[in-house]
Amino acid sequence: MLKTKQNDHYFLVTQPDHGQLAGTFASHWGNDTFRPLGHYAPVANPSRLRAETVFAIAQHDNGWIEWEAEPILTGSESLPADLSEMVRNQQDGMERWRIGLQRYPDASYANLLISEHPRLLYQVPNQAEPKPEEIHPLYWKERPETLLPGSEHMVTAFLEELEGRQAAWRSRLLKDDETSDWLTPESLKPHVRMLQILDGLSLGFTSSLIAAESGSNIGLGEDAYPLLEVPRTSWSDRITINVQPLGNRRVVLDPYPFDLDPLPVRVPVRVFSSTDASEASFQMRWHSTSPDLLKFQIGSSSSAF
Repeated sequence: MLKTKQNDHYFLVTQPDHGQLAGTFASHWGNDTFRPLGHYAPVANPSRLRAETVFAIAQHDNGWIEWEAEPILTGSESLPADLSEMVRNQQDGMERWRIGLQRYPDASYANLLISEHPRLLYQVPNQAEPKPEEIHPLYWKERPETLLPGSEHMVTAFLEELEGRQAAWRSRLLKDDETSDWLTPESLKPHVRMLQILDGLSLGFTSSLIAAESGSNIGLGEDAYPLLEVPRTSWSDRITINVQPLGNRRVVLDPYPFDLDPLPVRVPVRVFSSTDASEASFQMRWHSTSPDLLKFQIGSSSSAF
């Protein structure tokens, strides 16, 4: 669950809805300046690669579905724990990935792409000099905290587990003439990075987890920040996209990567008062509260709106 407090209200967005927004961004990525997903390097079937990449990005957090249905509650308001609270429990976080990576057993490429997300999240914190193109947008401003003391063995075992799963997915893809060239570094690396980039961009609209360029984080599309190391036309052609809010849920991306200008997007959100003294159970409060829609317009400049 993504939980953002603004004034006296909590805005709650589920992980699956956050993932769907990332998938929407992925499906619209590409224009005269930016290549669409699937087209960073010559492959046998770029349209199929694009579709499977969009699917992977939309499903990258599907391991949280069960948790979202019956979440851990925290605080006096008895609302679900925020993602930032949950990831401190590394064992539970790893279990989310295990669940998600088994949900679609025949989706070898999507699983490979999704599995690179936790691999980098767990690997980068303990590297002395992580590569800039492997650092998630969550940590654009300052590097992530090192792993919890005593958890190194657990993390090492998890990374080895991921490596074994990835070997099986790669083997299946290499046996198919239409998918074998999807695994070349020129094709795979930009898609791994784009999952990170679009996860980060979606988090900027659905939470307050992305560090603001200056001042405190506000969240829900109201913070300015850069997206670094974004593949533009190929893996060797990477740039910075600046995210700049204009107010009234209008956001400018410069340079602009989408095929519609402006691009309208909607995010389901449930809003709860921080002063709610209701004694009803969370499940009753959640299911009796109809979701609102956060409606955003994303454009290339202020004149696009």
